[in-house]
Amino acid sequence: MAPVDELDDALEAFNQARPRLFGVAYRILGSAAEAEDIVQEAWLRWQQHDRASVRSPAAFLTTVTTRLAINSVGSARARHETYVGPWLPEPVSTAEDPTLGAERAEALELATLLLMESLGPDQRAAYVLREAFDYSYEKIAEILSVSVVNARQLVSRAKKHIGSGRKQPVDMAEYQRLLAAFVSAARSGEVKRLEALLSEDVVSRSDGAGIVASAARRPVRGRDRVARFLAGWSDRWWPEVTLEWAQINGLPGLLMRRDGEPAAVLSISASPDGIDEIMWQMVPDKLHRAM
Repeated sequence: MAPVDELDDALEAFNQARPRLFGVAYRILGSAAEAEDIVQEAWLRWQQHDRASVRSPAAFLTTVTTRLAINSVGSARARHETYVGPWLPEPVSTAEDPTLGAERAEALELATLLLMESLGPDQRAAYVLREAFDYSYEKIAEILSVSVVNARQLVSRAKKHIGSGRKQPVDMAEYQRLLAAFVSAARSGEVKRLEALLSEDVVSRSDGAGIVASAARRPVRGRDRVARFLAGWSDRWWPEVTLEWAQINGLPGLLMRRDGEPAAVLSISASPDGIDEIMWQMVPDKLHRAM
């Protein structure tokens, strides 16, 4: 059994690294609950490891966490394939930690996490380590057990994929204006007002996991269809909920409560063409980290 002082030192090193470990695992998996499980497993492995042989606890813990997250991608993807209705990443509050343990707030927006779902595990990890945590290609290669050339290719392909799936974003002031105007138009049920805010190829996704009756089982696509779909809910959804602005995954979002209980988190993605994506997270178990 390790001496108490040694365990205290191990715990201190782990706690210092913990925000980064959670940030890495969360970005790779898009699930706060699964990220917490990964971080807990990393702690167990840190306890059991010969810590005297470790030159950098932070580097060791990041490597362990990244590899554990990579190994979990396959099972997570299998669950998403049998998911009832659209799957959306689990939203998290970034009010106290805007970058979620990273050097930069990259690979954090819900729309980006959703795009990362179609990347391979190594591509996800390489992208996260490079774009959010600013790791060198040499360090990424070491963590992933690949060559430096391969590490560069993984990051490049991931960036190309995500770039092709995202339009040029608007600035923060315009983003907030669009979100506020969208909520006002949706509450009023005015189709024309909604259409004026939406891009032509807008998509609305509702994650209800088959247990929330108000969540659409399929994505709704296109300006006209989305506007009419949302207008149809104006007198059924909005009167029952209270709204609270919050910082969700690095961007303004809305928390919705019904009778004081979490009901949904609303997030959007916007470009100069208007609102491109509307994301409604409604699964009760996936709302707590945002509230």
